[in-house]
Amino acid sequence: MSKKNIHVVGAVIVKDDKILCAQRGESKNLSYKWEFPGGKIETNETPQEALEREIREELQCNIGVGEQIDHTVYEYDFGVVHLTTFYCTLQKGTPVLTEHENVKWLYKHEMSELDWAPADIPAVEKIKAL
Repeated sequence: MSKKNIHVVGAVIVKDDKILCAQRGESKNLSYKWEFPGGKIETNETPQEALEREIREELQCNIGVGEQIDHTVYEYDFGVVHLTTFYCTLQKGTPVLTEHENVKWLYKHEMSELDWAPADIPAVEKIKAL
C-alpha cells in the first residue's frame, strides 16, 4: 500500500538576523523535534496562503512570505512529507505558543545545536550555507 502524500509549508521567519525555530509538542508525530512552523496546504490554497493561515493559527502572528528556500520530500512511517520552506518576515504580533512546546530565535550558526525533524534538515543546511 502506498503511503499518503502530505504537502506542507514551513516559515523561516527572520528578525534581526535571527531565525524562529519551533519545537513540536508531545502529542504530535516527531514529538519534541524542532521545525520551521507551518502546516498542511488545504485544497485551493497556494503554499503562501497556507503559510500565512497556519502562522496566524499556530503563532497568532501575521507574516509576509518571501522567496522559496527549499523543497524536500521525506518519507516517514506515517506518510511522505513534501515540505516547501519560504523566507518570511514578521509583520504583526509576537509568536504565541498554541501548539508548540517551545520557540527559540537563533542565529543560523546556532541552528545545528537543535534536534531537527528530518524533513527540515536540508533547509537548515541551505540556510546555514547562505
